[in-house]
Amino acid sequence: MNKELSHEEERKIEITLGNLLRVGVITAAVIVLAGGIIYLARYGFQLPHYSVFNGEPPNVKSLIAILKGVIELKSLSIIQLGILVLIATPVLRVFFSFVAFIYEKDLMYTFFTFIVLTVLIFSLMG
Repeated sequence: MNKELSHEEERKIEITLGNLLRVGVITAAVIVLAGGIIYLARYGFQLPHYSVFNGEPPNVKSLIAILKGVIELKSLSIIQLGILVLIATPVLRVFFSFVAFIYEKDLMYTFFTFIVLTVLIFSLMG
């Protein structure tokens, strides 16, 4: 029941998937690098106190708090945003694959990709 795609259409899908991964990873790296530079500029000369454990600050525990921290140019929030972009990249790839399989009318791969996407989303929701 597959809709036959031309070689050119299949190639466009492959290129789009590759570019999606490439752009996502590069974007995440640039965001983390920017956050790291800001962090080092502000706290690079402080000595750490290894005898006291400090957990995650509250400004990096939720998406809204992270975005608020990014607007305020808080370095840890910027780094956390980069990590979220890195995590979202393969999830977006699976979503794009799901849409591509629907377009191809490939029911078996659409079903399996939907299962993978569902598992990813539920695992990210906690």
